[in-house]
Amino acid sequence: MIDRRTLLLASMAAFLPATTFARQWSPSPKTFDYGPAKLDVYAPDGAKNLPVVFFVHGGAWEFGKRSQVGAKPAFLLANGFCFVSIDYRMLPDADVATQANDVEKAHAYVRANIAGLGGDPKRIVGMGHSAGCHLIALTSMRGGLPGVAGLLLDDTRAYDLAGLEKNGGMVRAYARVFSDPSQWTALSPASYVDGRKHPPTFIAYSRASGRGEDSKAFAERLRATGTKVTLFDGSAYTHMSINHDFGEDGDALTAAALTFLKSTVG
Repeated sequence: MIDRRTLLLASMAAFLPATTFARQWSPSPKTFDYGPAKLDVYAPDGAKNLPVVFFVHGGAWEFGKRSQVGAKPAFLLANGFCFVSIDYRMLPDADVATQANDVEKAHAYVRANIAGLGGDPKRIVGMGHSAGCHLIALTSMRGGLPGVAGLLLDDTRAYDLAGLEKNGGMVRAYARVFSDPSQWTALSPASYVDGRKHPPTFIAYSRASGRGEDSKAFAERLRATGTKVTLFDGSAYTHMSINHDFGEDGDALTAAALTFLKSTVG
């Protein structure tokens, strides 16, 4: 069932200026080696000091690649942003702790070099879907993305791994990837929330099992620190479509996320 908020946002999207969703071209990135892997930077010609969306792809921590970005680059460039998409080392060759370190190294590289590529290093928003959502949340919450201006978290259950086990959610990929309970505290974004305010955070969840409950719990934990949180009910989406549809014409999540981005770094 589509909730009233989602219907309202979809209606709002229909009235946005045509340029908001216009994609007349498929932008080509510049590719850089940041050490452990490579990343792609998409920027308009002649760009200078634009806000940046730094994206980490999903894939159950085992697969996926930086080129799987759909309409995101063209949409964000059309709306005055640069876009960065990274690769990171995959399981089984690299564990989740190593992947988180890769994300932090990629962010450090972007922060150090994006000014020369058209972006503003003081206005970087971290974004991730699924496993990438977990990695962005984890690295930001533990202070590994210094200076990050905001977070756009798209659909994971891996915010609190001990809580996930308690609620019966430690199944399938989660059980396989997080098989060692001794690592749960260190790999849970929620472990690093208490005691300090975090960057403005947009949290979206799909209708996939448990996503709403776990996202709401994480949102409330963040709000308790004074962090500004926007919670998007994406129950109209599957786990895949909530990522794939981003940037598509009339998409409700895209409209809500753009409002968040503009208010945070626009």
